[in-house]
Amino acid sequence: MSATPPRSRSRVDAAVFGALALGYTVLLEKTAKAVGYARDEGFYFQAAESYEKWFRLLLTDRHRALTPEVTDGYWSVNHEHPALIKSLFALSNLAFSPKHHAVGALYFEQEGTSFRFPAMVLAGLLIGAVYLFATRRFGRAAGLVSALGLGFMPAFFHHAHLACFDAPIVAMFAFTAFAYVKTLETKGIGWPLLTGLLFGLALDTKHNAWFLPIAGAAHFVATLASAAWLRAPVLASIKRSFAALLSMALLGPLVLYALWPWIWHDTTARLQEYVQFHLNHEYYNMEFLGENYWKPPMPRGYAWFMTLATVPTVTLLLGLSGLGRRIYAAGRALVSRDASALPTLREDLFLGLCLSASYAAWLSTGTPIFGGTKHWMQAYPFLAVFGGAAFVGATSALGEIVARRWPSITSRPNVVALASSALVLVAPIAETWGAHPWGLAAYVPLVGGNPGAATLGLNRSFWGYATASVAGYLNRNAKKGARIYLHDTAWQSWQMLLEDGTLRPDLVAVASADQADYVLYHHELHMLGQDYQAWVALGTVAPVAIEGPDGVPVIWVYARSPGAQKSRSESD
Repeated sequence: MSATPPRSRSRVDAAVFGALALGYTVLLEKTAKAVGYARDEGFYFQAAESYEKWFRLLLTDRHRALTPEVTDGYWSVNHEHPALIKSLFALSNLAFSPKHHAVGALYFEQEGTSFRFPAMVLAGLLIGAVYLFATRRFGRAAGLVSALGLGFMPAFFHHAHLACFDAPIVAMFAFTAFAYVKTLETKGIGWPLLTGLLFGLALDTKHNAWFLPIAGAAHFVATLASAAWLRAPVLASIKRSFAALLSMALLGPLVLYALWPWIWHDTTARLQEYVQFHLNHEYYNMEFLGENYWKPPMPRGYAWFMTLATVPTVTLLLGLSGLGRRIYAAGRALVSRDASALPTLREDLFLGLCLSASYAAWLSTGTPIFGGTKHWMQAYPFLAVFGGAAFVGATSALGEIVARRWPSITSRPNVVALASSALVLVAPIAETWGAHPWGLAAYVPLVGGNPGAATLGLNRSFWGYATASVAGYLNRNAKKGARIYLHDTAWQSWQMLLEDGTLRPDLVAVASADQADYVLYHHELHMLGQDYQAWVALGTVAPVAIEGPDGVPVIWVYARSPGAQKSRSESD
């Protein structure tokens, strides 16, 4: 481990952390308008609005707000998911809603952004934290590559815009893991306590947090075995791991309980219901290599192939190369029984276990694949950090070549690092920017990009978020009071598009295609029946508008033909 940096160096790194966190958050906020509201966002808007009413009541009538019947009434909405992030959505909207506050209108153009903002902030803080974590081991250039390599993964960038739990759990998972690592290299109770508190926040974010104690327990056992093999002091080697795990076991559940009012009453039964909901989650549909999967057995190669197909290739290669370098270094230390390597080995081991645990569920053929890449996305910060290790090695080798051929450049050592950083970041930035706002349909050139992925039969979309991309067509062409069948867009998400002014307020959502003047179709393989129903109901097979990335159709719009309109009128 490197020594604590001088104060001036710490100030520089703190400034870079702040710039990255703020810059990424602002970038997300400024690009959010193009990202339509996903189906699950609609459910979380509804939940956050209910929780917001409870917070308002808590400020005015604390005694009544804390009664079981009142608490349950407000917090029963979407109680199958923990409360932290939805609570932040509620508090953010309470503070910044453009609809209710003039100050909110100064910050956010859209009502929905005031709900989305906490996820954006957490994503920004994560980018800064990855920079700090990678910098302390591998230097600033590697820290920047790690941080921006994560920030410019198209899938992560897309999810970081949403009022959902997926980017937040990536952040909370990484924050907890980074605090655990700091516990290993420090003394005192500060970092173990912080690890336990952060684990509680992760538990109250999403069930992906359950993988953290698995990684921690495996790390404890592996550290014990490694210390014994290396003839290092065993108790001294494991006591900090034990301190972090004990804090997680004690503080984690307490934080979860304190911040989730739904489980304040009938706690055991409600926690059992929550756990069973996710352990026995219903199976949704997902297209993979031209086949629709909706029940076991699922393909074991799904997670690995989708990572290969969606993470920018240079970022993935750096991460895997860095992981390989650290495994090789660990192997050499174990073979030579070099006890001095134990601190570094211990850290690398935990990061590797966090990464591996995030993919472990996909070794089973019974794991649902309904959510795509978002279900193992918490592995990506660790992949990015290992990428920093590979970047250091590659830059060092490149520096030696440059020194031999162009000796004058060696007098400016930052030149090689900056040039190397630009080389490994230009493609991810370009891919992410080019994919926006179609992050769920974004595939890398290795599989032929978006068109190649469509040809391979990889999923183009889910959650019905693409309605915003056809809002312009509907606003220009639909008659006043036109009826729109939403297909996969949640009613609450549609309402937010109306509130934001993305859609004309006179447009009316209807529940079926035969009632509609326009039908939206969000393409998924298992939803082709909806496409056929639109043909019959509207009397046409020709869409009037099609949107998607790189010529790949993701959403299209059908308009009722005059003949079908007349037929419907007669039947009315």
